[in-house]
Amino acid sequence: MVVVHVAIGFGIYAFKPLAKMYFLATIGIFLFYLFKNGNKNNEALYAAAYITGAEVFFRMTNASPIPIYEAGKYGVIGFILLGLFFSGTSRKSGPYWLYLLLLIPGVVYASSTLGYDTNFRKAVIFNLSGPFCLGIAALYCIDRKVTRKQLQYVVWSLLMPTIAMGVYLFFFTPDTRSVLSGTGSNFAASGGFGPNQVSTAIGIGMFCLVVQLFTNSKNLLLLAINLGLLSLLTYRGIVTFSRGGVLTALIISVAFILFYFKAVNFKTRKRIIGPILFLVLTASFTYLLTSVRTSGLIDKRYANKDAAGRVKEDLSTGRGELISSELEAFFKYPLTGIGVGKIKEYREEAQGISAASHNELSRMLSEHGVTGLVALLILGIYPLIFRVTNRRNFLFYSMLGFWFLTINHSSMRIAAPAFIYALCLLNIVNEKKKNPIHRQRIVA
Repeated sequence: MVVVHVAIGFGIYAFKPLAKMYFLATIGIFLFYLFKNGNKNNEALYAAAYITGAEVFFRMTNASPIPIYEAGKYGVIGFILLGLFFSGTSRKSGPYWLYLLLLIPGVVYASSTLGYDTNFRKAVIFNLSGPFCLGIAALYCIDRKVTRKQLQYVVWSLLMPTIAMGVYLFFFTPDTRSVLSGTGSNFAASGGFGPNQVSTAIGIGMFCLVVQLFTNSKNLLLLAINLGLLSLLTYRGIVTFSRGGVLTALIISVAFILFYFKAVNFKTRKRIIGPILFLVLTASFTYLLTSVRTSGLIDKRYANKDAAGRVKEDLSTGRGELISSELEAFFKYPLTGIGVGKIKEYREEAQGISAASHNELSRMLSEHGVTGLVALLILGIYPLIFRVTNRRNFLFYSMLGFWFLTINHSSMRIAAPAFIYALCLLNIVNEKKKNPIHRQRIVA
């Protein structure tokens, strides 16, 4: 599968129309197996995971035959809905039904607050597609029994498209030094697409490879392959000069290693000391290489300096002021909020600034008011309650952490934070053992 996705990445770089064939093949293959097996093996989950990993790659290559910007997100929603149709949901899903219902008042209120020049349908769909995707993904995943092997398949499904994207980026900008002009986010090094989204998608691949290092590196060859791919994705993630996705990957990877190390037995702990050392060496070498290839600009970027070495006053690159305006709207209209999709209009009217903060927490509060606050409390608290009686998911804190960190720097513009949040709700069970053969005892 790695070889296939390396070929896909190079093939799409060499002949861009192949991207549309890749998109259609992805949808077609997963639909075939989903309907063939009736989702008995959680095909909907694998399909949604794969499209989540591929969504940004689909966008940057215009892969969707229909010019719909959020085609990848709709694909995730579609497969999850099919999965719910075939397999239903758990009795423990009540809080997420409530969460979905809490999104409705903001839509109703927006019908009276949005300006006449604003396309109501587009404004609502654009701002609610992410939260809605999270809600239905949570309905599917909550207390759904999957084995560790099936969870590994989910990790592979997230990982493979990011490998294809990493290869595509490598050929798209082989010499990153030629496109560097400062310490700002770099579109040219991001395949000509949004660095924030590319960095987030690459970060998913980085994390999945860290998981691979500890759960699927049973020999030196697999260890070398995983480390090599991790080095490639880490390099491409760093040179986007968008820090959010890389730092998120770093934090959730450390969380995974700590909880995994704590959960396994003494023998396994001794075995994973080697991968930990190799991981630290590979990460250090990759960052050093990136520093050299960017002539030290990346060091200044992560030190919050400009190209001349001067410290920037605002670490959040202007987002702090935008978040403040959203919180101001919440305190001004705490009960109803200002309505879904209204915040850009509100900010432009109040401050003359037409920009998005990319922070889902403050946006939910400003646009939904108290119902948004309750919805966020459900998302933050219920997984922790669920964790009390289900502690076998060793990816729990990493998945929950990815959601929280990502919605604070990239909002929910892509499906990744919504879908990956839902993965922390899975119920990991032991593999089913085959029934032993009982032989009749012969009594002499």
